[in-house]
Formats: sequence, structure tokens, C-alpha cells
Amino acid sequence: MILQTPTEPIPIQEIPVDKNIKLFIKREDLVHPQISGNKYWKLFHNVNTYLENQIEDPIIITFGGAFSNHISAVSAIGKLAGIRTVGIIRGEELQHKWRDNPTLLFAFRNGMNLKFVSREEYRNKEKLSEFLQQGFPNALIVPEGGTNEDAVQGVKMMLNNETKDFDYLCTAVGTGGTIAGISEFCEENQKVIGFKVVHDSSLEDTIDQLTLKKNYHLIDSDFGGYGKIKDENIRFINDFKEKYNIPLEPIYTGKMMQRVFELIEEGYFPDNSKILCFHTGGLQGIEGANLLLEKQNRKLII
Repeated sequence: MILQTPTEPIPIQEIPVDKNIKLFIKREDLVHPQISGNKYWKLFHNVNTYLENQIEDPIIITFGGAFSNHISAVSAIGKLAGIRTVGIIRGEELQHKWRDNPTLLFAFRNGMNLKFVSREEYRNKEKLSEFLQQGFPNALIVPEGGTNEDAVQGVKMMLNNETKDFDYLCTAVGTGGTIAGISEFCEENQKVIGFKVVHDSSLEDTIDQLTLKKNYHLIDSDFGGYGKIKDENIRFINDFKEKYNIPLEPIYTGKMMQRVFELIEEGYFPDNSKILCFHTGGLQGIEGANLLLEKQNRKLII
């Protein structure tokens, strides 16, 4: 197996709050230095099952945007396993300036072959996947964000005996695989809250295709749109790092934690609630975010 179950338990840290509730964060960002957070678990079965079949000339093909945590993670797996990887990258305009992008440069240095397509082509990923599978019949083609049924099974491993006593389980939601896995395998009495960081009207349908459970609730948390970073987000992330010594990135976990704090202040959670938030990693994205913020003469993320 290329991706192993960690020998040490993932830490769960308490975040002190001035309310009659208990707030904790599970540090999935620490599961691996380069294959971070939920990406590790979403790829766990996808990659291990594929490689266990001893495919001749194995190759992993997947999809992502300019600062994709998923692209970064798959490229790291390729280097670790010594196999070819291909990243289908959204945006032809990146073709001549990708070396200025820390995520894409990292993926390239890991040996990933970067293929840039127009946004129109990228939107029709199902057709693109069929074309790629015909051209590479032995390839493992992983959807954007790694979200599929194997990913849901992998996310199950984010839950254990230490997560059973919490009333609420919280996660950021991009493509839906992580919340589907948490919802599918959590305890019957637990409530799952997904913090949407992308405006996608089909997201709930995607989740419902991956789990039959209806124990989750989605809350908008995009703060103006996917990938958009407001000054209030930067202030929150930097304050959080200074207070609790826990880094957050600005696209997923940072926005989730900010909304969780807002909900606590609004009295959303009943007294004596125990809340567990999953840190889904993606800290590699901070460098790219800071490059954009620096160009805008704005405060940087620490």
C-alpha cells in the first residue's frame, strides 16, 4: 500500500470559547506533509486499489484548478509511488505562466504532466474523462477533488472511537465527497454540518448520490464566492493562528472555522454541545493566496 494508515492517532485539539459549549478541531492536516487532510483519505482507496492490481505502466489522471489541493496531492502520490501522473488544469491562460504558480510548479517538480484546457472544455469533464479513458485504457482517472464512492469509503477513516462523543461534526464542502463520507459513517445521534465554500446548486444532489443518510445540513460559507478572500477572512485566519497556533488556509477550513465562530456567537448550538471540526488540510494553498494578496497590496496570511 502506498498510502498507509497512520501509526499515531490524528490529534484532536480543543479551541477554548467563551460559551457553554466545547469546540474541538481534528488536525487531519497533519496526516501527511504533502498529501494533506481529506485528500489523503479521499485518495486512499482510489490509489491503493488501483496499484494493488499491478497495472502495467500505471498512470493517474485527474482534474483541478490553478491552486488545487487535489492536484498537489496526486502529484505527490505519483512521486511517492514512482508512477506517471497527468493533471488536466482549468484555464488555457495558465499555459505560459504556470511556473509562477507555486501549486503547479510543485506538481511539475513531482513529475506531473500538466495539460491546460479551456474553461469550456473543463466544464464537460465527463466527456473529457471518456476521451482520456479511451486514450489511456489502463489509467486511473480520478474526478475533480477526488470525489467518488471510493473517496467516501476513505473518509470513513477520519472517524474513530475518539470522534463518537461529539454532537456536531463540521467540515468544509467543495465537491461533496468528505461530507458524504462523514454523514454515511458517523453515529446515528450525530449531526453533520457542511460549510459550502462554493456556490453549486447541484451539490446536494451529488452528496445524496454518495450517501443515503439525511443527517447533514449545508450552510453557505463562501464569503463572496469560491476562492474569494476578504479582509475579514485574513484577519480571522491570522488571529486564529496567533491564539491557537493552528494554521488555516483561506479557501476551505479558514472559512468553515470563521462561520463556526459566528454561529456560536449567534447561539446556533445548544448549551453543552460538543462540536468537532475537521481540518481538511490544503495549507499548500497559502503561498499562492499570498502571491495574489501581495499583488493587491493587501495583508498577507501568516
